[in-house]
Amino acid sequence: MASFKIEGGHKLKGTITPQGAKNEVLQILCAVLLTPERVVVNNVPDIIDVNKLIFILGELGVKVEKLNKNSYAFQADEINLDYLESADFKRDGGSLRGSIMIVGPLLARFGRGYIPRPGGDKIGRRRLDTHFEGFIRLGAKFRYNKEEYFYGVEADELFGTEMLLDEASVTGTANILMASVLATGTTTIYNAACEPYIQQLCKMLNSMGATITGVGSNLLKIEGVKKLMGCEHTVLPDMIEIGSWIGVAVMTKSELTIKNVSWENLGQIPNVFRKLGIQFEKRGDDIYIPEQKSYEIQSYIDGSVLTVSDAPWPGFTPDLLSIVLVIATQAKGTVLIHQKMFESRLFFVDKLIDMGAKVILCDPHRATVIGQNFESALKATKMTSPDIRAGISLLIAALSANGTSIINNIEQIDRGYENIEARLKSIGAKIERIED
Repeated sequence: MASFKIEGGHKLKGTITPQGAKNEVLQILCAVLLTPERVVVNNVPDIIDVNKLIFILGELGVKVEKLNKNSYAFQADEINLDYLESADFKRDGGSLRGSIMIVGPLLARFGRGYIPRPGGDKIGRRRLDTHFEGFIRLGAKFRYNKEEYFYGVEADELFGTEMLLDEASVTGTANILMASVLATGTTTIYNAACEPYIQQLCKMLNSMGATITGVGSNLLKIEGVKKLMGCEHTVLPDMIEIGSWIGVAVMTKSELTIKNVSWENLGQIPNVFRKLGIQFEKRGDDIYIPEQKSYEIQSYIDGSVLTVSDAPWPGFTPDLLSIVLVIATQAKGTVLIHQKMFESRLFFVDKLIDMGAKVILCDPHRATVIGQNFESALKATKMTSPDIRAGISLLIAALSANGTSIINNIEQIDRGYENIEARLKSIGAKIERIED
């Protein structure tokens, strides 16, 4: 396993261009299975989770052609369905949570889809009921092998229906959406996730010949079609990475410009950072962040302590709460962080406490942060990354800390951030990758 060695306390300066959105591209890549025609996808990030999914598609028989650094062509005209029941697939599919989204397209086009229990971040329970209940509503038969933790759905034909999702699951919505575009008749999905990632998937599917209305709302209507065509699609910039770079700039008191951020798709992110007292400017489609010598957390209008919590879109994304928490450690004032959607994502705060942060972990979902207004810098330490978002948060903390920190298990960071150390070095960070 590899580690990062970070010499903290240095100011950074320069320009960063965000990578393509990880959470969008995992859906988009699964959608190539819906057509035998060629699909071109641009702005594909070179990260572990995406590369794993591309590998799985290749093992399934999808022809994969790398056009340039971040663009690929896919053609799913000769699919090897036997791979789905192989020991190799049980190993490959089980290592990536995003692999669950191949089930909907395979079920729609070939009448069957299988998946081992998928892996991913250790951030608490992430059930799959929403996905499979949706497939069953469309007419699929479900089976589950408890010994091998192996799921399957099969159907001679899918039929449009009305469904109310039990939760606004992003991956669940994407999976059911991809299954329903080739179903017979009309499907309505109520309480659908409406994140920009889902909007992008809908736009892609419509460009392939699907008929989806209600895009951007939580009520999607899908008129089933007989077949889909090829298309070309460009992935949005990653809003989570954009928020992470804001965190890097703020905690290191640095001046940074983040290019081409797609402001209209950032939702609540700018508002939440402003509530923390952070100053930045919209310059065209860029974010300019001046040096922050101090930033003060706003209170509510009645003077009570600010709470930052996550919620399904258009609420604040849970993936940035760990970044907000780290930023708050050097703010002026106090904030309550309430992680509603996952029960283990705040367990990395003990590492920040070791570094000198004033954080009270109230319970698995809530932490109170008492900011130190840069009067007491964080101290370097040795730590281990538990998941992608906690990993990048600890990296940001290390960049701001006095001394040299070591972060182990950085493969977790590599799952979501492309070439992070080289990009940090390009703006002046002192960071080194150490291979064990």
